[in-house]
Amino acid sequence: MTGLSSILIFIGLFLAGGAYSFHKQKLPKGVIVLLGLCSALCLVAGVLRIQGIWE
Repeated sequence: MTGLSSILIFIGLFLAGGAYSFHKQKLPKGVIVLLGLCSALCLVAGVLRIQGIWE
């Protein structure tokens, strides 16, 4: 696992936690959807880096 893939996965999990927190606080849906989408993209990018598809 490279450093970049670790950072992407960490950021993805951090954003997912933020989306969950914002959902619990009943903040606007647009913010929650945006955080969830960014989280999913970071997680997918990190996993793809681990698998070596981008090498």
